[in-house]
Amino acid sequence: MGIFKNLFKGRDTLKQDLSDKQQPGGIFIVHLLFEEKCGMPDRELMKSVMDRHMGENELFTYNKTTASFAAKKYTAEFKDGAVPPMLTIMGCTEITDWQPDDLTMSQMWDCPEKDEIFEKCRYQVVATDMMGAGVPYKSRADMLMDFTEALLEMFPGCRAVMFDASGKMFTREAFLGRDIPREDRFVYFAVNVRFFRIEGTEDMLVDTLGMGTLFLPDLQYHFHGMDQNAVVNHACNTLLYIYANECPIKSGDTIDGIKDGKLCREIQWKCQFENSLIQPLREVIDINMDEYASGKRG
Repeated sequence: MGIFKNLFKGRDTLKQDLSDKQQPGGIFIVHLLFEEKCGMPDRELMKSVMDRHMGENELFTYNKTTASFAAKKYTAEFKDGAVPPMLTIMGCTEITDWQPDDLTMSQMWDCPEKDEIFEKCRYQVVATDMMGAGVPYKSRADMLMDFTEALLEMFPGCRAVMFDASGKMFTREAFLGRDIPREDRFVYFAVNVRFFRIEGTEDMLVDTLGMGTLFLPDLQYHFHGMDQNAVVNHACNTLLYIYANECPIKSGDTIDGIKDGKLCREIQWKCQFENSLIQPLREVIDINMDEYASGKRG
């Protein structure tokens, strides 16, 4: 786990730019990165691959710049009725005005090749879901991971895949080579667990980014005096619990803490919903680590 010194100055003096607020349930965006420009795959190939990964789909737009599918296996419920979500693939274009910022780059723990990839990959394919917010969260998570797997099959020249909402990135080989249980894929691939050292102090912060896509809360640990890897593992286990149980945690509840690097029922850490300390601004579950906690809490 690396170290990033940022402009965070502490819980009591933090000022957030509200324009940077991350809205829950936003459009899912995935970037496929390429060293060479590629064309849109054959229409029949795209339809075949999508159907095999995701059940029957309607390909209702197809040209050199866009391919759009109605994912008929899934249903998005809205006030005006139910519709299948739309999955759109935009043709390969040169990367000109998009590049992850320094903060995002510093947190790409799963892709040590990131610098070389962004240096060599000057083209991208962007894919999105529309109306996905109306799909039940576990179904949407399955849909998005199946969609990503289909994209990597349709575009074999893709060097790496990056999830926009979390800034998490994997090489093609790393994504396809991980044997992850189906129900854990979204948390593992699309949710980032970030680590920061607070400049000028002994304080550290572990937070997660990406759960908001599913209308679920991210986590935040502001602490000192404990190995950060144990806290990261605690965050990963808690994310899986939140995902599996539609977040039963409420403000004031407690969860098992850590002793000697392991979960311990005798130690209980209090949970509180509050705004995040690190951008983007969003509601998180702040985990009060008791004797290891940093900053003042209400």
